[in-house]
Amino acid sequence: MVKVTLPDGAERQYNDNITVGEVARSIGSRLAEKALAGKAGGVLVDLSYPIKEDVSLSIVTEGTDEGVEILRHSTSHLMAQAVSRLFPGAKLGIGPTIENGFYYDFDLSHSLTEEDLRKIEEEMKKIIREDVVVERYELPRDIAIKNMYAQGQLYKAELIKDIEDDTVSFYQQGEFADLCRGPHIHRTGKVKVFRLLSVAGAYWRGKETNPMLQRIYGTAFFSQAELDKHLTLLEEAEKRDHRKIGKDLDLFSFHEEGGPGLTFWHPKGARIRNIIETFWREEHFKRGYDILYSPHIAKINLWKTSGHWNFYRESMYSPITVDNHEYILKPMNCPFAVLIYKTKLHSYRDLPLRWGELGTVYRYERSGALHGLLRVRGFTQDDAHIFCTPEQLEEEIIGVIELAQFMLSSFGFNDYEIELSVRGKGEKEKYIGRDTVWQHAENALKVALDRKGLHYTRMEGEAKFYGPAIDIKVKDALGRGWQGPTIQVDFNLPERFEITYVGSDGAHHPVVMVHRTVLGAMERFVGCLIEHYAGDFPLWFAPIQMRILPITDAHLDYAKKLQQKLLARNLRVECDTANNKINYKIREGTLGKIPYLLIVGDKEVENNTVSVRSRKKGVEGVFPVDDFINTVECEIRDKK
Repeated sequence: MVKVTLPDGAERQYNDNITVGEVARSIGSRLAEKALAGKAGGVLVDLSYPIKEDVSLSIVTEGTDEGVEILRHSTSHLMAQAVSRLFPGAKLGIGPTIENGFYYDFDLSHSLTEEDLRKIEEEMKKIIREDVVVERYELPRDIAIKNMYAQGQLYKAELIKDIEDDTVSFYQQGEFADLCRGPHIHRTGKVKVFRLLSVAGAYWRGKETNPMLQRIYGTAFFSQAELDKHLTLLEEAEKRDHRKIGKDLDLFSFHEEGGPGLTFWHPKGARIRNIIETFWREEHFKRGYDILYSPHIAKINLWKTSGHWNFYRESMYSPITVDNHEYILKPMNCPFAVLIYKTKLHSYRDLPLRWGELGTVYRYERSGALHGLLRVRGFTQDDAHIFCTPEQLEEEIIGVIELAQFMLSSFGFNDYEIELSVRGKGEKEKYIGRDTVWQHAENALKVALDRKGLHYTRMEGEAKFYGPAIDIKVKDALGRGWQGPTIQVDFNLPERFEITYVGSDGAHHPVVMVHRTVLGAMERFVGCLIEHYAGDFPLWFAPIQMRILPITDAHLDYAKKLQQKLLARNLRVECDTANNKINYKIREGTLGKIPYLLIVGDKEVENNTVSVRSRKKGVEGVFPVDDFINTVECEIRDKK
């Protein structure tokens, strides 16, 4: 007999080798109907998993996060089976779940089209109707490799070679078997609703020297309503795509001649960025920060001392040789702040030192990972480094949290998720430094979050190699998360560079370093703003706040004088001098997402007024010029 302890603490006795599915049926038919897998001793297992010893057990059902994950992973296998039927000889890559869906990579001689996706969907529906049993089995590792080679599945054989276990597991459904750790649904008929979304190219294992495979993206849900909601969200996300809006509004571009992943800011995009950066500097000066500037390259030994060369090399560019010395394009700004700190002796009376830098860094991203402004190779961090005593640490972290909250709310972001990123258990080789300083750093972050009353999720294994961090993910208008502010506590870099402060006792003590951003990369933040607002920016940081539309050439002089008056009040204004009908000018201004269109004709010239149309309210009426200026200045000041 075995004892099974359920989530509510109840204990049940069963004959040994009873399966998880049979336990679910013994509890109730409704639970058995919705059961997808089990969690035995905290480990996800199939419903067919036999229980051989006493264990704590929970049943994973439809409607749970883990249940959705299992459904999507199983649907990925279902898709691979359909592709194998329709395209005999298809070589299979990997098929994991991702956020909101799944994908599978295939090596096919045929180039997949939208029509092919619909055919694959129909074949998947056929397999669902067949309601095939999904069964797990294991093979010795060497036999599994031979079988894969015999079947022409070279990619699967390569994957198995990297597995250290003596045996590997497969899942069989009908004529189709696939390498997988599992768990999976127990019958193909359990797949409810799904949709194949798109096809893209992907290098095998992300390496550009490897073959290019075809990646099919899809998603799956337990109800049609959930799928419909997701598809609507995707449609809205497509409308908000910052790459399309950025082109339509003439904000930025990328050029193969200049290099992929390198942003070219156009005047309007540069204006947005300058507004953000000016606001950023002003708010930092108010909070006791000073601003630094540092070089874009440094000798390789600097990065060896910092630890980046050992722990971050894959994301760094190859060295360049100058005067027989090797230099590296900087992937981080932090060692430069350390070198500046080392130029003089610091007392405890000098601390904390808060040094901000809008520093441009360069990191190697694979070409397949590049994505507009969101994933680039050169970007500007709204970086800062704080040097403080251990006693000052918690207050400094709280100060950064409050600054980050203020900055985000100023740009309209009031919803976000917070993660406390810490070391993974049994992964000490991924990190530098002693356990004691890691514990101190982690505790300081935790105490600061608790004092602010902020909810957070503890993320094992997500710390930086030099210290734990608070990572804030901002939610946009569609509820999507974007990586934003980060606060990292670092005892290790100061120790590696031997930087200290003189305490009240006259002795030298290790200084604590806080790495932080309150917006993140300028490129990614602007991309996020574009998608959050769909390019319809609030007045205070819109690149063009208003456009004057003279009805005829007879009104040009008044329009230009009005433009000069508005420019003198530091308002960003254009004048449409084109020889076009007024309705056309209004349409162009509307498509350009200009917050205010100021129409001037005979009456406006005669009375020194403007006829105002706004994107928020439409036609607002005719206003004296000074009254209109006062209104918009209040709106800008209130950051509306």
